[in-house]
Amino acid sequence: MAEKIVYNEDSIKSLDWREHIRLRPGMYIGKLGNGAAADDGIYVLLKEILDNSIDEFVMGHGNKIEIDIDQRHVRVRDYGRGIPLGKLIDCVSKINTGGKYDSKAFQKSVGLNGVGTKAVNALSQQFTVQSFRDGQTKRASFEFGNLTSEEDSKTDEPNGTLTEFVADETVFKNYKYIYEFIENQVWNYVYLNAGLSIWLNKKRYFSKNGLLDLLKRKSNEEQLRYPIIHLKGDDIELALTHDSHYGEDYYSFVNGQHTTQGGTHLNAFRESIVKTLRDFYKKQFEPSDIRASIVSAISVRVQEPVFESQTKTKLGSTDMGPKGPSIKAHINDFIRTSLDNYLHKNSDTAEALLKRIQQSERERKDMAGVRKIAKERAKKANLHNKKLRDCKVHFGDEKKENHKETTLFITEGDSASGSITKSRNVETQAVFSLRGKPLNCYGLSKKVVYENEEFNLLQHALNIEEGIEKLRYNNIVIATDADVDGMHIRLLMLTFFLQFFPDLVRDGHVYILETPLFRVRNKKETIYCYSEAERIAAIDKLSNPEITRFKGLGEISPSEFETFIGENIRLDPIILNEETSIPKLLEYYMGKNTPNRQEFIIQNLKVEIDETEDELQAA
Repeated sequence: MAEKIVYNEDSIKSLDWREHIRLRPGMYIGKLGNGAAADDGIYVLLKEILDNSIDEFVMGHGNKIEIDIDQRHVRVRDYGRGIPLGKLIDCVSKINTGGKYDSKAFQKSVGLNGVGTKAVNALSQQFTVQSFRDGQTKRASFEFGNLTSEEDSKTDEPNGTLTEFVADETVFKNYKYIYEFIENQVWNYVYLNAGLSIWLNKKRYFSKNGLLDLLKRKSNEEQLRYPIIHLKGDDIELALTHDSHYGEDYYSFVNGQHTTQGGTHLNAFRESIVKTLRDFYKKQFEPSDIRASIVSAISVRVQEPVFESQTKTKLGSTDMGPKGPSIKAHINDFIRTSLDNYLHKNSDTAEALLKRIQQSERERKDMAGVRKIAKERAKKANLHNKKLRDCKVHFGDEKKENHKETTLFITEGDSASGSITKSRNVETQAVFSLRGKPLNCYGLSKKVVYENEEFNLLQHALNIEEGIEKLRYNNIVIATDADVDGMHIRLLMLTFFLQFFPDLVRDGHVYILETPLFRVRNKKETIYCYSEAERIAAIDKLSNPEITRFKGLGEISPSEFETFIGENIRLDPIILNEETSIPKLLEYYMGKNTPNRQEFIIQNLKVEIDETEDELQAA
């Protein structure tokens, strides 16, 4: 018989601001993570502090921000007005306290709810804020959101605010900052705020031309079909072009906030591009033909924006402001007028754009029959029984709240997939089993994706045939053995994604699973080691240990795998540097320049040996 649960006055509890944030951190900063993904919580903490500094710049105060990150210690100094000294502590420790409720002071700021800095404070084991105002300064220090000291004094420092914090290691377990993610975050800030200088670990980031600079950095100019179109208007800026890649690339922003999940402004932008180009060319092109291979960015300024979550990754507002036009109407009017005028004045660009659309149209029609046959083959293959062990999170047009936690492990062979399948979290983790080595698809057309059973089934499992908007798994993890064959399979899978679905890599969805090379244990303790140096250190720590070298994932038992793919999972994100050309990258590693690759391997093998020797000496 079920135990009777007492429900009375004692069941009702009130949590203070700090307790509530620490109990439900996901409500305030999204997923926690360990820093392996660009949207993990540690980067959201940094963003919340930076947003306040950016708002000061937007309001005309301070054109420089300094960021210094030393391992886990973060320091941010701006040169704005500085928080009023008498309210300094309240602004970082009292929910719904801040200066952004007065719309006159912060007309179009990012944060309006008075929550961000408090969340950083509550989720940091050390947090210090100091304000400098007109020769006076106040400094307050906290631990886990609790005030530990405060101090007032005179100062010669220029006005502004200094914030320092160390994220709580009990909340963000085994975390580390990945410099490329932070650098990309900083670049976005300077693109959206022309004239602002951000110094990251003493390196200056600056932009003169806003979104034009962003698109130049994000695209490969050698592949562009026409020069980047850059248009600016009241509370709106956009840049767009087309290249030769598969898919659609959009970078959308609201009030300087990178809305990675889009929202009403991005939907309006995509619709308006189609409508304007149909009208200009006087032909009812398919939307997919117009938008295929597009690379674009849009930024809007909205008064009192409404986002769909505290992390502000998706805009929910329908209007530009309380008394303004609808976002859809504002964007549509701007694009209809500005883009149409631009194309009439630049006939070469108009002609090149038309040819790109017509090429996409031909490719779509040529592929229609192949796609139909591929879909029928996928159904006959009984995908969900043959290749895919799915998770319980299912979604269609509307993604569920825990979609960000979904993971697909791509494994080699039945033994490895079997171990992961038995040890996975069935709610959010799925397994796709490869049969042998996949095809080297470098230089092949997308037709091969439909004709090759392995690729066709994987594409259907991911639901990315029409783009990544309905991607079924937020994290795609390549899990192969740490041997030559495993590395080769890993390389072939990366080639597949980069060749046909580069958006998956650009948007940070693809990872490599790190699994231990050794198990060192005695009767009291077991240590899993991911390198030779860790193995030596474990042997020194344990007396009379038994040492096991894992040759493949299939040798790791399901009970052990629970450790490696659970809370302490180690993932290496696949990161493309902005200056990287995917065609050149694939040509170098997968093309016919064998001597060059041999030289590369020899050079890097020497570096690897030297680093291993250094690790062993340190151990």
